[in-house]
Amino acid sequence: MRSSCSRSSARRNALFDASRVASIRLATVLLACAAGIPAAYADSATVTIENMQFTPATLTVKRGDKVTWTNKDLVPHTATAGETFDSKDIEPGKSWSYVTKTAGQFKYVCTLHPSMTATLVVE
Repeated sequence: MRSSCSRSSARRNALFDASRVASIRLATVLLACAAGIPAAYADSATVTIENMQFTPATLTVKRGDKVTWTNKDLVPHTATAGETFDSKDIEPGKSWSYVTKTAGQFKYVCTLHPSMTATLVVE
């Protein structure tokens, strides 16, 4: 038969372990926020590629938001902003997404049709 001291000790240890787990979870969330890791509940936005143009021509989003380019044209296109992002070929009827990481203003182009340009603004 267990003594009441060992039962109390077991309860204290269980409470201590639960408290430790909660503290570790909280610390992980706080470190992720401090590191600027995007939240799981970020917004999303869409750029439509149609009639040889990006619509909207300028899109403003927050850091961590997901932007999706949808090609409604009959030919492939790209959405390329130097080394910041590059969709490669987006075939007709297909989409490509990018999660914004850095604040700034990013001019992008379709490398297959250089007259097609637009701007992504990340706040």
